[in-house]
Amino acid sequence: MNFFAKNKEENLSRRLRNGDSHAMREFYALYGTYLTAVCLRYVPDEEDMRDVMQDSMVQVITHISDFTYRGEGSLRAWASKIVVSQSLRFLREKKQYEWMMHDVELPDVQEEEDPPINGIPPDVIHQLVTELPTGYRTVFNLYVFEGMSHQEIARLLGIKPDTSASQLCRAKNLLAKKIKQYQNLQKQL
Repeated sequence: MNFFAKNKEENLSRRLRNGDSHAMREFYALYGTYLTAVCLRYVPDEEDMRDVMQDSMVQVITHISDFTYRGEGSLRAWASKIVVSQSLRFLREKKQYEWMMHDVELPDVQEEEDPPINGIPPDVIHQLVTELPTGYRTVFNLYVFEGMSHQEIARLLGIKPDTSASQLCRAKNLLAKKIKQYQNLQKQL
């Protein structure tokens, strides 16, 4: 571990706890782009994302005393959990994944083979993920990027683990189709 990074993160969190206004600017300069990208995975509308990010930064400042340094990157990880939580709260309030709250038996869907993504720019992959329906995108992001199990997702979203697994499968299938469409379009150019 980089001694400077450890001291920098611990120092930054201490300064945030003490209400240092320069520390918040430094925090945002260090982590703002990353946290914005996390938020955009859940809330792709730019105006809504700004609102969620503002609420998230208020939560960071309000709850910085709850932060415990656990190694390099722990401040960023802690803040990203706040952003995810605020994003999900926003989606619940907007009822954007209301369909997932019902215990609906979904028919089994056969999983498509993952298409190769070599040569596809990351921003295109990101755009394709943001085009997924909100519920699919939410489960996909929680599973893939946050590393949550279907049990954890189910508890967080108030659904059954089977519903989470089914939504992930559907999200992956739809994303695979979008990737194939993109690749076919690129071949035609």
